[in-house]
Amino acid sequence: MKKRVTFSLCLLGTLPLAAGAQQLTAYGPVKGDRELSISGTGSSERNLDATSFGFTADLGWYVKDNVVIGARQSLNYADVEGESLDEDFWNGATRGYYNHQFEFGSAKPFLGASLGYIYGDGVDESAFAGLEAGAKYYVLPKTYIIGRMEYQWFFERDSSADDAFKEGAWAYTLGLGYNF
Repeated sequence: MKKRVTFSLCLLGTLPLAAGAQQLTAYGPVKGDRELSISGTGSSERNLDATSFGFTADLGWYVKDNVVIGARQSLNYADVEGESLDEDFWNGATRGYYNHQFEFGSAKPFLGASLGYIYGDGVDESAFAGLEAGAKYYVLPKTYIIGRMEYQWFFERDSSADDAFKEGAWAYTLGLGYNF
């Protein structure tokens, strides 16, 4: 009986050590780290007559443990078919971004903003500003899955700021990233 009690106390005594060991593996970036992510996006209408897909690459630098600034490049392709239209379109967007991350263990939700330029076939070339929200989920200490949603409004010469915001566009991405 005395051996069982002693053995049980020894096992209970190791629990704080085990909990501490789990915390030694930090998930996510620290100040000075960089990040690279590649994300995909796509959409299609019900009859598959208008399909679009694209990818986005981000390269960022952590100026604080929870603040990243960087550059983002998107390329998109659209195949539009209809009664009066059967064309392929390419467009791109280049922008800078600022994101503030929140700490929830392996999950890192974030809010941010971007400023950039959209160009290509089938779009009115324009500067734009955007607000974004998303989350990174770290599957390894430096590797994450990212989901992001951006609302972008365009600076057109003939529209007011209120109209530009109302006529904005949504951009959704899902991808993988790595801190180094």
